[in-house]
Amino acid sequence: MLTSLKRSYVLIADNDLAMYRSQFLELRQRLLYAEKENNKRSHELSSALDEIKRIVAKRMNSTTNHTDDEKVLNLTRKLPLHLTNIYYYLPHLREYEDAIFPNVIVGQQRTGVSLVMGIPTVKREKQSYLMTTLHSLFYELSEEQKNDCVIIIFVAEVNEEYVNSVAESVKSSFPKEIQSGVLEIISPPASYYPDFSNLRKTLGDSEDRVRWRTKQNLDYSFLMLYAQPKGTFYLQLEDDIIAKPDYIQSIKKFAAEQSQEWMILEFSQLGFIGKLFKSEDLPLIVEFFLMFYEDKPIDWLLDHLLWVKVCNPEKDAAHCEKEKAKIRIRAKPSLFQHMGIHSSLSGKIQNLKDKDFGSNVLYKAHNNPPAKVYTSLKVYQQYTLEKIYEGKDYFWASAPVAGDYIRFTFLKPLKVEKYFFRSGNIEHPGDILHNTTVEVLLADVSLLFLPATQRYFTTKDGYLKIGAFVNGIAEGSINLPKKIQAIRLSVNSDSPVWVILNEVSMLIKGF
Repeated sequence: MLTSLKRSYVLIADNDLAMYRSQFLELRQRLLYAEKENNKRSHELSSALDEIKRIVAKRMNSTTNHTDDEKVLNLTRKLPLHLTNIYYYLPHLREYEDAIFPNVIVGQQRTGVSLVMGIPTVKREKQSYLMTTLHSLFYELSEEQKNDCVIIIFVAEVNEEYVNSVAESVKSSFPKEIQSGVLEIISPPASYYPDFSNLRKTLGDSEDRVRWRTKQNLDYSFLMLYAQPKGTFYLQLEDDIIAKPDYIQSIKKFAAEQSQEWMILEFSQLGFIGKLFKSEDLPLIVEFFLMFYEDKPIDWLLDHLLWVKVCNPEKDAAHCEKEKAKIRIRAKPSLFQHMGIHSSLSGKIQNLKDKDFGSNVLYKAHNNPPAKVYTSLKVYQQYTLEKIYEGKDYFWASAPVAGDYIRFTFLKPLKVEKYFFRSGNIEHPGDILHNTTVEVLLADVSLLFLPATQRYFTTKDGYLKIGAFVNGIAEGSINLPKKIQAIRLSVNSDSPVWVILNEVSMLIKGF
């Protein structure tokens, strides 16, 4: 009887294994078909984007107002139907054919770049981290790097008032980035989302969590499809991160070093942060997400996709992990750090930190000439002006108001050739100087009447305005015939944020 029972168990196990193999083979066939369609979808997406550009150009040519370079357009009803597979997984879209295209586009619809970065953002109950994230991403980016990338903010909300408020905040903080095309803002039509009221509970999650993760899967899918035809690589980010200053250079270098085929390069160990994909793979990846968008979180689905791609059901888990590691390659140290505390899921607190991110360089030291330093700002704790001038730490103070100043008075008059000031730092990239001018005081005030100095505006107390902060940085050459006694940074309007100086450099002739 014992032998008979053992045989029964073996038969049941064999039947289960056969069933699983059958399911995996069926899923594999579907993926192979989707992969086959990949090139076709890429061409169709490119055609859709070309149509957007054609419509934008037509509108720009027909308008008489050329002062506003950014475009806020509703183009959904003007685009042809391309992404037919999406209607199989989201059948409600058959009644809303335009719902797979953005409802709002702010930016210049830039294409042909090396790197496209996607940032989904939603309304949070406690605190938004979006502006800090953007300041961090643009921190220390060169013009060449800005010209070869595009950052897409996907406001994953359907409340028009909220979407417009986010768009206005971004445009007011980053007008040049919007105008140049390196920054775009999009939002989905309300009809893109299915009815979330009857979702099947899985994984023991609450109804709210199931709804949250299901919508998140659809948000990532929408953003990826929009981004796909814009560049060579797609980098998935979140709206509550900070980046290493050299992140773009590091990503390109690491990608170029890969000698084998890969599907994902990871630049953070957390969730869906810092995941790099080849744009040509995105239609396949999105199709897999849409197959199971109601079942599991996005990072789990991504791992399952890798399983289907490379794992053998007849091998053990260790072999599977080894195979997945060949196409999912981790870069160290991490280039992105999670900084948010309040999750986009209501009531969830997450103190997640990437231990491989390492410590941040918060200031840069320079050998400056002897000087006395003064400020009207209220200094925070030990972060004094003396410390940044001497290269020992950064300077940090509470929010400036109009009339506040930072002054460096040299112990003896000097011939200053160049100056450089950088505000903010990697941990607080938004704490920068706004509407602040750079002014110099000549050692001999009688020289103010010389032709070489009269081209500068002179303040009531005899300072010459020679420069200003732009995006948190002030730099320039000083072409004055005589020596300078002092350099002053003058705040011309109240600031809503605190201020950090993380770099102060004076290039002195002969010093």
